[in-house]
Amino acid sequence: MDEQLKTITTHAFAAATAVSLGSAISYPLDTIKVLIQVGSGTNKPLTTAQILGRVQSISGNSGLYSGLGWLTTGRIAGLGARFGVYEILTAFYKDGREYSYVHTGEAFTAGMVAGAFESLLSSPFELVKLRAQVNSASWTPRSTVSAAAAAEKATISGLVERLLPGNLPNMKTLNQSVNLLATLGGPKQTNMIDSVRKYPWMMTGSGRPPSITDVRSPSQIISLEGWSSLWRGLRSGIVRDSIFGGTFFASWEFLHRVLITWKAVGMESPPESDEDVGPLSPIAVSLAAGVSGTVAAAASHCFDTAKSRSQCIVLPKFLYMERKFLKWKTPGKWFERQTGIHPSDRNILFRGIWLRMARSGSMSFVVVGGYLLGIDLLLPK
Repeated sequence: MDEQLKTITTHAFAAATAVSLGSAISYPLDTIKVLIQVGSGTNKPLTTAQILGRVQSISGNSGLYSGLGWLTTGRIAGLGARFGVYEILTAFYKDGREYSYVHTGEAFTAGMVAGAFESLLSSPFELVKLRAQVNSASWTPRSTVSAAAAAEKATISGLVERLLPGNLPNMKTLNQSVNLLATLGGPKQTNMIDSVRKYPWMMTGSGRPPSITDVRSPSQIISLEGWSSLWRGLRSGIVRDSIFGGTFFASWEFLHRVLITWKAVGMESPPESDEDVGPLSPIAVSLAAGVSGTVAAAASHCFDTAKSRSQCIVLPKFLYMERKFLKWKTPGKWFERQTGIHPSDRNILFRGIWLRMARSGSMSFVVVGGYLLGIDLLLPK
């Protein structure tokens, strides 16, 4: 039992180390990709050079690694769920078969289910990570904001400060609202201004939320937007990770079959099963994983853009309650509503696709290669 526990611990340590290494190496590509996705408009495409220049001028080179810890934690949990669920499902497929073989279609189905589980676990970490990345390229005139906040502090109630941190009141909208309500008259007219100030949507001008730079830590997000906001963009995230997982494992299984067949051709006697072929080269397996990750990233990228843009929106709890009360209908066609794509993002869904393909391919190569290398070094042969 002690030996089995030691083996499991070694595998877990090697996997976590490989994921951490892969995340650190590919993270600058992820930061640039995210900033292109959330910063680009239909008529305003951003280039890699522009993103690099802005991040370096505001946060320095360290800005490219903002949120790395959150991504690494989410990746360890997410990839553990992806490969764990995949192994469990494929074990049912292989049960009763003479040889341990998984068809490409079965690998695709199991990968889609595994990707959905991965999305559920990693979504909160991705949200905080994305907010940190956007903050690294966002310049806020702190001195101006502080002076204005000090001038208006006497007119802001504690309730508004708690609900809308870092957001200044729109006095023009407040005065217009008071003037409209003042025509009603009544004995309590003198207290109308103080009463109106208790409602955040009256103070901010039609419910305009704070800047994303002021709502980026987990405590701020939960306080202003609620616990459910940690899974914002879940629909597009599940579709993205399901397509990614299915394409990744189907491609990897196909390439694995090609490598085994290629190795079997050079053997003197034809092998009866895959076990007779022997283990494949770690470099070949890592390259197969890298190619599979690149293909899977290309297939699921448009949903990655939709998720990134939705996570970049600050939606306070009172606005969410208003939309729910008024039965606000999500815009877009049926497919867009079901997959979480906003109709205004139709022309920018493929922005940053080459960066994501490079990031996913390099990370998959490093994770699989690092895991195999770690097992080879830590476990006795």
